[in-house]
Amino acid sequence: MTASIAQAPTALDDAIIRNAEATLETVGRAREAIHTVIFGQEDVVDLTLITLLAGGHGLLVGVPGLAKTKLVDTLGTVLGLDARRIQFTPDLMPSDILGSEILDEGADRRRSFRFVKGPVFAQLLMADEINRASPRTQSALLQAMQEHHVSVGGERHDLPQPFHVLATQNPVEQEGTYPLPEAQLDRFLLEIDVGYPTREAERRILIETTGAEDRKPVTVMNAEALMNAQRLVRRLPVGESVVDAILDLVRSARPEGDRVDGVTDKVLWGPGPRASQALMLAVRARALIEGRVAPSLADVVALAEPVLKHRMALTFSARADGETLKGVIGRLTSRLAG
Repeated sequence: MTASIAQAPTALDDAIIRNAEATLETVGRAREAIHTVIFGQEDVVDLTLITLLAGGHGLLVGVPGLAKTKLVDTLGTVLGLDARRIQFTPDLMPSDILGSEILDEGADRRRSFRFVKGPVFAQLLMADEINRASPRTQSALLQAMQEHHVSVGGERHDLPQPFHVLATQNPVEQEGTYPLPEAQLDRFLLEIDVGYPTREAERRILIETTGAEDRKPVTVMNAEALMNAQRLVRRLPVGESVVDAILDLVRSARPEGDRVDGVTDKVLWGPGPRASQALMLAVRARALIEGRVAPSLADVVALAEPVLKHRMALTFSARADGETLKGVIGRLTSRLAG
């Protein structure tokens, strides 16, 4: 175990290790259960689990037909969460997500308003093709993602615990869409690219999904077990070298931050402190699912792209020269790896 920022008592360290071992076993069984239904896509599954263990929201980016919806549905079953899905369309209204007040008449003929909850009142919400909704509807989801409550008719309504949003977005079909504003993109802990399966994974998909029987996921965890794992993630110690690496990486990705020759002048705007917080939580979660009780520099390098790429943009001249966010982030992380 690496040295923690503030050295904890030995008894606390022992408690963390025992809790981590039990949680690791449970998370390992959850991963196996997910892979009985989702073939291939190991990195996508791991990044999604990291997002949930870190207590955040995830943005899944990929073309249709890559099992994004199936993944979220499977996660809901395996983790024992109340999962719901919203298909975002241009005519979707905020009340379609949050819920609305209706006028009821009682037996005494007195009338009163009653709040009917919308689909956002779920523990795991899939926002399918989120960029197809209008900005007004997107902003309605924004408060829920950040504050974990909604306001309707001047009344506050708390969302269930835990509460996670896994949104999907098609990177190709952009006609008639409303790009997510930077403020909402920043609310997503990770942006997860969902690519095409390998040949062997696709062969297994063909064989397993076109037969007479359809495999069903089994429940391995529940909401309380997930929240216990999330509390554990926040207690895992982080070494000073990892903290410095996170700060160096995030600050060097800003146009006005720590200058890196050949990189900084290509950045139009960069990540704020929320990116550092996201990376701090994500590296702990990655360490946990890989059987470690403290993150390493390798975790920072592995998670740099999904944490940073939706929180920064390149200048016009950099894009004209063929630069990409992936390439820029790769150069920044190479300094850490080296």
